[in-house]
Amino acid sequence: MAKLLGISGSLRRGSFNTALLRAAAEVAPEGTTLVVETLHGIPLYDADLEAADGIPEAVTRLKAAIVASDGLLLVTPEYNNGIPGVFKNEVDWLSRPSDDSARVFGALPVAVIGASPGGFGTILAQAAWLPVLRTLGTNPWFGGRLQVSGAGKIFADGALADETTRSRLAGFIAGFAAFAERTSRL
Repeated sequence: MAKLLGISGSLRRGSFNTALLRAAAEVAPEGTTLVVETLHGIPLYDADLEAADGIPEAVTRLKAAIVASDGLLLVTPEYNNGIPGVFKNEVDWLSRPSDDSARVFGALPVAVIGASPGGFGTILAQAAWLPVLRTLGTNPWFGGRLQVSGAGKIFADGALADETTRSRLAGFIAGFAAFAERTSRL
């Protein structure tokens, strides 16, 4: 029974990626839980802020949730052919202090998916995550791939409306859950 944590890399209320994450939680296989998180409440990383006030409560709470999970699902938008700054900012906070990074990310099963209105899904943002995940010492899952393109036609009223995409998502989540359960560091 896998316990997954998913984080949407978008702050937008009508985010396709947050909707994709909610749909992933809905299609998770029986016995798998997928907890949905967002970036809200995490300030821009500032070493002076960290030195003065320590790690913000929202970051501490999210770090604890990651540590308690069997795997992490990053649901990434693609901005200007790369990782959104706010999403990378969150990971920068989560890796602080540097001597705590291995506890949070070390050998953690991680998968990356995303949705975009464009024709290539989030292929470049997903590829841009790879060196970050390597640096953090995670255990990326390469057994599946999911880039949702044409998101404006796939989602309606904040929900995944396309059954083909829903089926592909269900297969992806089932595969990642099995990987996370098999390789979990817990």
